[in-house]
Amino acid sequence: MTRLISSSLLSVVAASVVVAVAAAAAVVLPNVDESDPAHWMRIGREELAIALNREPINKRAKNVILLIGDGMGVSTVTASRIYQGQRNGKSGEEGLMFFENFPNIAHAKTYNVDKQTPDSAATATAFLCGVKNNYGTIGIDSTVNRRNCTAQHGHNLTSILHWSQQAGKDVGVVTNTRITHATPAAAYAQAADRNWEADSDMAGVEGGCKDIARQLVEDNPDIKVILGGGRYNFMPETVPDPESGDLNGKRQDDRDLVQEWLDEKHGRNFSASYVWNATSFYDVDPNSTDFLLGLFAASHMDYEFVRTSVPDEVNDEAGEPSLAEMTSTAINMLSKGQEGFFLLVEGGRIDHAHHSNRAKLSLADTVAFDEAVRAATEMTSREDTLIVVTADHSHVFVIGGYPSRGNSITGEEDMNLARDDLPFTTLLYGNGPGYAVTENATREDITHIDVEDIGYRQQAAVPMASETHAGEDVAIYAQGPMAHLFHATHEQSYIAYVMAFASCVGPYANEEDCAAALEPSTPLPMVSTTKKEGDSLCPTNSCGVVKSSMVVFFIWITSLWSFHLR
Repeated sequence: MTRLISSSLLSVVAASVVVAVAAAAAVVLPNVDESDPAHWMRIGREELAIALNREPINKRAKNVILLIGDGMGVSTVTASRIYQGQRNGKSGEEGLMFFENFPNIAHAKTYNVDKQTPDSAATATAFLCGVKNNYGTIGIDSTVNRRNCTAQHGHNLTSILHWSQQAGKDVGVVTNTRITHATPAAAYAQAADRNWEADSDMAGVEGGCKDIARQLVEDNPDIKVILGGGRYNFMPETVPDPESGDLNGKRQDDRDLVQEWLDEKHGRNFSASYVWNATSFYDVDPNSTDFLLGLFAASHMDYEFVRTSVPDEVNDEAGEPSLAEMTSTAINMLSKGQEGFFLLVEGGRIDHAHHSNRAKLSLADTVAFDEAVRAATEMTSREDTLIVVTADHSHVFVIGGYPSRGNSITGEEDMNLARDDLPFTTLLYGNGPGYAVTENATREDITHIDVEDIGYRQQAAVPMASETHAGEDVAIYAQGPMAHLFHATHEQSYIAYVMAFASCVGPYANEEDCAAALEPSTPLPMVSTTKKEGDSLCPTNSCGVVKSSMVVFFIWITSLWSFHLR
């Protein structure tokens, strides 16, 4: 169940940000003379100089951080870039999100084994486990159909989180969705249905499968940091939520999984903290805490715009940390380990806002996600930490019309009317609840509607209760050791391979090329691309043996470059 925003709450938000909305609606032009050709020549030369001086970091990664903007397709990145710039008093189009400055960029193909357009469960399985599977399933291969618990046994996959643990690294998971939601769950769980988050979600299911919350506590006792929402999946249905007294837990087995988590850690003489609000979170000392569990909402955490703009007494009396703050705390805790760490961070509410056709909410959450990327980057070194930023899928979200430069990205297209002589917004959706027509079956007139309001639903072309994902490729942004291995249009499952190879875990834990780098961040030798039979990510009946020389590759690149310079 998505944590929605009530109409009254949206009214409070709108009233609290009326000044900001008015400022955002104004057209802001660039502060440079773009009509001067010298401006564009300078930009071109500067970018080329950076590219010519860029060298790959051919070392072992001590740490790997994977940050997922759920639903953050290319159109979302572009719109968020403009939105972020306009919030800072600029035109917006000329700027970049922080992660767009990463030196290595590629594309990932997001389809599932059984679907052209994917869902988050199967995409997360691809980039975390290195294997594509079926829509709606988590951590199992594609021989298992959705909801078939019996068939699941013997077809489980392991993830980059498990591989990192096996290599002695500390691991953590951070999200602003439920911690049992599809993307974070794929890091640690296996389920034939992504909706099996609590035992009450599995009524009538036969085969002895565990719910996802139970798997997190019972089967993954060594995850050092767990931060997100979803408290009710860990609490008995007879126990009221500490923040939302009118909402009880969801568990029908009468188990308090939070207390069980604490008891297990204390039983091993570890220092463990459970926090459920902002105050207790800020009181955590990472240096003296071995394990941290934070569940900050009964279901999903707040949208960023709501978290920062609505008085606590109206919305969330307990308060919540930001995604960037949770990321920073996780890194502080995981950095204590001598062998390095793996951290998964998800900005999941980007996706939820798109599903409701509320573009402005989504853009604000994308900017908040960008701040989490910034925090992760500034707290680590690009010499020993591979940071990968990507999306699991896109949305049917478009930037349309021909608006003027600097026109508010969340406002009306300022140059044209549609063929029905009615205005339209720059941001639109292909489908969703924003579909609106009058009694005369004509498109809704938005002339007297405040389209800058945070709760405004952009218009959609096809009526649907919830807007859908889109099937196009998504971008991958990377920096750090082996980031240059993202270089083309890849299968989404390839992401797991790069992370594993960079940190010498999982299928590459015993590779000679990785084993030769005995110390983190020392240069690796030339790498053979031979695939060995039996590699956990390579089916034995389809493993081809390909040998190539990196030396020959670089000679070829050099000769090609020389040809172009003639």
